[in-house]
Amino acid sequence: MDARFVGIADLTQAPSVAVVVDVMRAFTVAAWAFAQGAEKIVLAESLEDAQALKVRHPTWAALKDGAPAPGFDMVNSPGLLRSVDLDGRTVVQKTTAGTAGALAVKEASLVLCAGFVVAEATARLLRTRSGDRVTFVVTGEDGRADEDLACAQYIARRATGEETDAAAFLRRAAASRAAAELTQGVRRGAHPDDVALCLELDRFPFAMVAALEGSLMVLRPCAAP
Repeated sequence: MDARFVGIADLTQAPSVAVVVDVMRAFTVAAWAFAQGAEKIVLAESLEDAQALKVRHPTWAALKDGAPAPGFDMVNSPGLLRSVDLDGRTVVQKTTAGTAGALAVKEASLVLCAGFVVAEATARLLRTRSGDRVTFVVTGEDGRADEDLACAQYIARRATGEETDAAAFLRRAAASRAAAELTQGVRRGAHPDDVALCLELDRFPFAMVAALEGSLMVLRPCAAP
């Protein structure tokens, strides 16, 4: 597999296959939303778009980064989300990095959204596209977030079928700036368990595929082959 690792700003054209990585916390949260019963996740372009979707669809659940805010039901925290019943519901998600990364590659033939919690399922799905060049989008810190790069590199190795010890990659993520900010309470809308939940390797058995459905970019769980 021919893999490259880029930040959102480095994307100059639509890749064939894109894996958008946001470990702390967008796509860990997305995986938890599906585990809590969500049917699909709509990735919003802006907070205003997310609020407008919520107004048009009152039964949808909207979530965002940071502190709770009017018009939003939840914040972007796996520790807080794990106790929410989302059975059959649609979630609207807007985050600083993860959702922006997915929307930046919406024209790709295959878009996967990933974190450590769905790493192996994502790698298995990539093995079915072994002849394609895969672009890993490192969303955090303008492409420099080590938790996202570590996860992307781990998935890339597993996608080749290579036996890879995850411990070193998880240690890098645990030592990242994002992990420190969450642990120290710098980021609002967080739970004390967020870092640990983001580092649970292969917690869920599904990959997550995003695709355009009409005018909306929609994320759905996908059973890995």
